[in-house]
Amino acid sequence: MTVGKLTDGQRGTIAKAETPAKGQRFIWDDHRDAPRGFALRVTAAGGRAFVLQYAVEGKQRRKVIGPWPTWTLEAARIEARELAQRIDRGDDPLEAKRRRKAEPTMADLAAEWLDKQTGLKSIGTIRGLVNNDIVPTLGDVKVTDIRRRDVIDMVEAKAESAPRSAAQLLIYARKILSYAADREIIPVNPVADLKPTSITVKGRKNPLKSKPRERVLDHDEIHALWHKAEESGLHRLTALCLKLVLVTGQRPGEVAGINADEITGDWWTIPASRRGKTETDHAVFLTDTAQEIIAEAEAELDRLHKRRKAPWSGFYFEARPGAPITNSALGRAVLRAGEALGDKGGADGRGRWRPHDLRRTARTGLSACKVRPDIAEIVTGHVIPGIRGVYDRHDFKDERQTALEAWEARLSRIVAGQDPDAAQAHNVVKLEGARA
Repeated sequence: MTVGKLTDGQRGTIAKAETPAKGQRFIWDDHRDAPRGFALRVTAAGGRAFVLQYAVEGKQRRKVIGPWPTWTLEAARIEARELAQRIDRGDDPLEAKRRRKAEPTMADLAAEWLDKQTGLKSIGTIRGLVNNDIVPTLGDVKVTDIRRRDVIDMVEAKAESAPRSAAQLLIYARKILSYAADREIIPVNPVADLKPTSITVKGRKNPLKSKPRERVLDHDEIHALWHKAEESGLHRLTALCLKLVLVTGQRPGEVAGINADEITGDWWTIPASRRGKTETDHAVFLTDTAQEIIAEAEAELDRLHKRRKAPWSGFYFEARPGAPITNSALGRAVLRAGEALGDKGGADGRGRWRPHDLRRTARTGLSACKVRPDIAEIVTGHVIPGIRGVYDRHDFKDERQTALEAWEARLSRIVAGQDPDAAQAHNVVKLEGARA
């Protein structure tokens, strides 16, 4: 160990310090501006670096300040004094460095948060937003370094091309950072109070606010869908699934996942576990047409499983053994086959129809059948708001059945090419007959 006054420059003691044959040697600086423990470390390879040696609870620690000549002697002494003051206050620079290294990045935290999001119907969409937007943009940043501006920049960039996805991106970025705050990884969530209206995109007011879809299929499109679905290039089970959405008015994802275990007699009960927006089971009356569609799907499955030599899992609309068609797959299939399905959207400016628009079409049809609005809402699985929803626990099963039978009758006339509102419309044609 050598003690002496360190001097900078090409002729100073630092430049002339003798290199050890092996290991390292230290020259402890006794300059009046140097704190105790400040030294120059010289290695056998000729490297020179400034260090500060100190003790915490009786244990000796050594903090590397930086290499010479990148760090000048004066700058190193100043840094050493500041470190010494922190140590006197009870801080430990090496422990702080260790904690800093152990802090999760946004990618680490996002992966941990995703692992805990079990049972969500929308987990695929959530995972896509996290892995395709949040992780590539902020994944390498320590969570403690994430600032409000970072999230705003990310969301605004997304809003340029995909406003609806940008709104969801903000929601899940906020959830992930709230998760970090709850676990005291960060003191507060920097975007806890960030509102969608705070996001700005040049030339657009409220860029995250998407206009609610209003698309319903007109009579020609319903007629074309019914008669062309199975000749449009769609898989037969996909075509049948779309028809069942139109007949029952239920969400496409719920229809796609229908299982034999959920059907008892003329009623299909969608379990709460498959209903993302509510926490209750939902009973749907299966009209004759609905049951015919399910029977056709079962026959198609029987044919496919004989060929595949695989047991049936109970799903009527299987994409592969044991797995039903997904909502996104239905959407892609409709997009591909739109023209063959008689979709007018590209020509009349209304936009292409999507699977969920079949549900809106059915709900609109219930109103055309003079079904009471509250009953129509119950039929389609919406929650009745307010005090009535809390206190009126009647199941309205008779009214549900009557409503769906009325919609079936109206749909029959549309599929048969008749005017459903004409005076002679009481002459109902069964959908199976119309299909034949």
